[in-house]
Amino acid sequence: MSQDVIIEIRNLTKVYCDFWGRPKVQALNALDLKIHRGEIFGLLGPNGSGKTTTIKLLLGLLFPTKGDALIFNEPTTNVAKNERIGYLPEESYLYKFLNASETLHFYGRLFKIDSAERTKRVNRLIDLVGLSAAKHRQLREYSKGMQRRIGLAQALINNPELILLDEPTSGLDPIGTSEIKKLILDLREQGKTIVLSGHLLADMQDICDRIAILHKGELKEVGKVSDLLTVQDVTQIKTRDLPEAALREIQDVITRHGGELLAIDHPTTTLEELFLRIVRESDLHPGRRRVGERPRDGEPVRPEAATTGSPR
Repeated sequence: MSQDVIIEIRNLTKVYCDFWGRPKVQALNALDLKIHRGEIFGLLGPNGSGKTTTIKLLLGLLFPTKGDALIFNEPTTNVAKNERIGYLPEESYLYKFLNASETLHFYGRLFKIDSAERTKRVNRLIDLVGLSAAKHRQLREYSKGMQRRIGLAQALINNPELILLDEPTSGLDPIGTSEIKKLILDLREQGKTIVLSGHLLADMQDICDRIAILHKGELKEVGKVSDLLTVQDVTQIKTRDLPEAALREIQDVITRHGGELLAIDHPTTTLEELFLRIVRESDLHPGRRRVGERPRDGEPVRPEAATTGSPR
């Protein structure tokens, strides 16, 4: 395996059997993948597509039915490799009667991190995941989003080279999701290799360098996000302040060359971007609010629909 390849998966297959050893579910079928150092790689697919099974096979928590996998050029059955790995499971099973600080100290001791270094890491990670104000509260009082944050901090306590994150944004609101995405990008800048699993394309396309799409245990597509999302047979033209006469000329050129004009319209933002912009503007300008719906084209602006508060 090349030194640049952190994970190499070859013909990896997992079949779950019943009590009598009869095949019950084929969770993974002949998966082949290579994940390189320093990239953010996404395992994308609907529930039951084999994402979590793949991660558990990589960690050695499950044994393959067929095929094999290497991490750091070592077989996944070598548990010593796990000291260099951080793992956030889909459901974090943490001790609910410990607080955030106690939880991270506990896991730090498992990695035999000395007291002074452990204290520095605990304080830094709690601040990093935004739990400084709640670090003395017991985990049983945490919301699901807060539990995901402390679970992520726990996955980073050993300063791992490889980080496996199973549904890292599950239970987070759009602001928390945006913050976790930024944290993952920062980890890549530090030279970490991150493997994410999830089923939300919006989360993946923002941060992943490459993705693999799984469905019913089979690899359906793999490649760079930009390549996979590009529609090769459609050309998009964006302009600003173009007069109607120029638009008609462009339409004539397209028709003359045998092309089909699909649409000429204005670009739109996403709901997530709109939500985050509104929240940020509200923080900058407290007291400003909008009441009612925006008027449709041609309708007069009603007084109750106008923006109230300080003027823009």
